[in-house]
Amino acid sequence: MYHPFSIAETTIAAWNIFRKNFITIIVYSLVSFILLAIIASVIEFIIPSESFWSRMAGSFLLLFVQAYTTLGLYKLIFTVIDSEYYEFEFSQVLPSFRMILSYIVVVFLIAFMITNLQFLLIRLDNYPNIQSTIQGIATIIGLYIALRIMFFITFIVDDHSASLESLKQSFQLTKGYMLKVIVMLLIILALIALPALLAVVYPIISIAIVFTYPFVNIILAVTYRKLVYSHQDIDDDIAETD
Repeated sequence: MYHPFSIAETTIAAWNIFRKNFITIIVYSLVSFILLAIIASVIEFIIPSESFWSRMAGSFLLLFVQAYTTLGLYKLIFTVIDSEYYEFEFSQVLPSFRMILSYIVVVFLIAFMITNLQFLLIRLDNYPNIQSTIQGIATIIGLYIALRIMFFITFIVDDHSASLESLKQSFQLTKGYMLKVIVMLLIILALIALPALLAVVYPIISIAIVFTYPFVNIILAVTYRKLVYSHQDIDDDIAETD
């Protein structure tokens, strides 16, 4: 039976996937966080600040590892979804170099646009009214674009899409579902913001990111799959997950 996109079903399906594969997903997240923390600490505390090229190389390494672990997490999520009834091998969750390259290209493209906008705003320091107007318009446009491209990672991993292709596909996927996508994004932001706010008072709660980070990515992956099913008008298997 075909199931239209449902916020409640999406959230429940994501929770069931997280619950059933809790150990696997948490271990992967912990290893990723530790690896990234080690590299970031080396860059910050061991490489001298005046050593520009060494720190630049360290930053590129950090970006590469971050891309690898992020894409690997999505590979893991899609693998546990698709391999519910049979065992999967570790090699199935390793992202390809093409995936990493596509991800990094999108990251650099976004960074390029933001950097150029900042340069433009700096040049308008003597024109505060124009500066604030452009900043406000850019913020609205930026939020809209962010909503439309939020599934580019899932297309890179699940559909093996190239960088620009993944952005185009994400635009197409969110067409007609903007309100529901916004609600799903608000749920994700709440899961991230609540532990962050509580951690200000109780720092130990900051460890909750080890649990919330993979869970919100599972929500994104399940939302992506369910939107694909809705667009294709085919049976929604994820909705049946127990």
